[in-house]
Amino acid sequence: DLPTDPIAGLVLAAVPERENVADALVSNVAISLAVLPQAARVGTGSLRRQSQLKILRPDLQVAGIRGNVDTRLRKLDEGEYDAVILAAAGLQRLGLGERITELLKPPQMLPAPGQGALGIECREEDAPIRELLARLEDADSRIAVEAERSMLALLHGGCSVPVGAWGRIEKGQLVLDGLVAKLDGTQVLRATASGEAATAGGIGHRVAEELLSQGAAEIITATRLV
Repeated sequence: DLPTDPIAGLVLAAVPERENVADALVSNVAISLAVLPQAARVGTGSLRRQSQLKILRPDLQVAGIRGNVDTRLRKLDEGEYDAVILAAAGLQRLGLGERITELLKPPQMLPAPGQGALGIECREEDAPIRELLARLEDADSRIAVEAERSMLALLHGGCSVPVGAWGRIEKGQLVLDGLVAKLDGTQVLRATASGEAATAGGIGHRVAEELLSQGAAEIITATRLV
């Protein structure tokens, strides 16, 4: 995970082409989130996923889960959970894409800022390495991630708060959707902005400012106190 704030002496030298941004439902008892049994037990270690699951299915029992991908899948297979939610990109990169039951694509469920993207850092003053890494750069992926991270930074968020962001290029324009939600799904704030790709940081700030005007800071603060 890449820190939201830059680290002195390091630079994000390249963002390669992004993998699938979606979250993935993995289940042995249902073919989709919609048909999971009433009050099914769903495992996730993400507050962002928890809040959005409760919006989509308030009846679900959303429970914490720890461990790497293999450990989480083993717990599912042993019957501790009816389903788990994981990043589709992680499963696909590990050669476990066949375990995906359903892709929970945005806007149904907004991903975490930067989800599915790789950030390659190096020393800021190391010009030869930066030149080599630049060959891996994918401009559209960089722009989308910059907007998402800019939004997250202004919200003073991180992996411990229920914040979702989805940036993408549509018809030559950068579009960014942002979300902040209560853990129980009873309140969800949404905002969208679009504009020229060169203004990615500004678009991220516009979405964050709209969310803050709706009360995002109060939700984020309350979540940190839980």
